[in-house]
Amino acid sequence: MQIIHRVAVMQVLTEHSKEKLLSTFTEKKQMLERECSQLYFQLRKHEKEQQNPDVIEQFKKAIEKRKDNMKMIDFQITQVHTLPLGSEMKEKEIDALLTIRVGDDWHEKTAANTIVIKDGTVIEIRQR
Repeated sequence: MQIIHRVAVMQVLTEHSKEKLLSTFTEKKQMLERECSQLYFQLRKHEKEQQNPDVIEQFKKAIEKRKDNMKMIDFQITQVHTLPLGSEMKEKEIDALLTIRVGDDWHEKTAANTIVIKDGTVIEIRQR
């Protein structure tokens, strides 16, 4: 039988991956800033027209959500700057197929598996 199992993907921090991460974070932050500007514009428009207060509140919540995301990105940028090269950082989790047979040790089979990548190349697969 095959089941879907979560596997962590860890990235080894290199100069190239550090630059790529910082670029990605900067792009995400700029996109959020543009969205905030657009939402502010819409908010002011609805306030002038004295629209439904619920709609205005939704705009304010959407702006706050994006501001929180920007704070998170700022934190991630700080973390990338402070981590030394060669450090492993969790990039994401993916689903993998896992084959289970009668008699297998469940805990051993489902223990945390990890894929380690360096500059886009798999360098290690850890199975516990």
